[in-house]
Amino acid sequence: MKNLTLKQLRYFEALARDGRFRRAADACAISQPALSMQIKELERELGSDLFERNAREVKLTAFGQTFALRVRDILRAVDELGDLARASREPFLTRLRIGIIPTVAPYLLPVIINDLNRTFDGIQIDVRETLTAKLVQELAQGELDVAIVALPVSEPSLTELKLFEEEFVLVRRQEDENKPVPEPEALREMRLLLLEEGHCFRDQALSFCKIGATRPREIMEGSSLSTLVQMVSAGIGITLIPEMAIPVETRSAHVSISRFEAPRPSRAIGMIWRNSTPLVNQFLRISEAVRQSADTMRGQFAAP
Repeated sequence: MKNLTLKQLRYFEALARDGRFRRAADACAISQPALSMQIKELERELGSDLFERNAREVKLTAFGQTFALRVRDILRAVDELGDLARASREPFLTRLRIGIIPTVAPYLLPVIINDLNRTFDGIQIDVRETLTAKLVQELAQGELDVAIVALPVSEPSLTELKLFEEEFVLVRRQEDENKPVPEPEALREMRLLLLEEGHCFRDQALSFCKIGATRPREIMEGSSLSTLVQMVSAGIGITLIPEMAIPVETRSAHVSISRFEAPRPSRAIGMIWRNSTPLVNQFLRISEAVRQSADTMRGQFAAP
């Protein structure tokens, strides 16, 4: 198998990830026939089929699944060789691929991009916003350099660095502003609006309200914090949001914000990256800049 190429392995990894030739070809910036030809050549060189094909999608064969695990290790190692070269020749990063979860991105991202561009002249910042599980996967595959998520992630292959902690606040109708703040257990008896499955903020809110895996009838779901706050404004229920979301989400909504009694619910936000990266010193500088940006922003609405 002397004729295997890194290009073929990257094409294979894209098709294994996306499951469709057209999508994988777009991701690799080549034509669909060219991708198909390269995959067939790879299978011919290996002497075994990697995919089961049908009219709509492709699936990995048993051999393909085993092969995919090895290929990801190889491509990650190659990417880290590139990072090693970047670390040795550049005084600082010229490109940063950063992932961020949806319950942080709209509020923190504009601030940190502006501050990073001012602090690190000439840096190119590529942003990916998605759920934590996807960010962890893309970090492991070398598609991202760092990610900003809620901690802990508890993935042994990743380094976690706490940036700050923020509280959750209760969002109710404006008319309820002067009512007593309910105890966490009482929230279970109300019409509680939460994010859809997959959001770590949803799990944290459920934990605070002491709601287990069995979903109560009065829980309703939304796709974003903006949707939840507007539903509260319409009188549909109550919700919890992180304090960094207050300025953005409440400026055009007829709602009130209340803080819980101690111990107040909160979450830790941090930055994660691969343990094996040679760019640790650069990422530490990035994380400190992000921490300072977040502290400045959060100082505007921190709890008394």
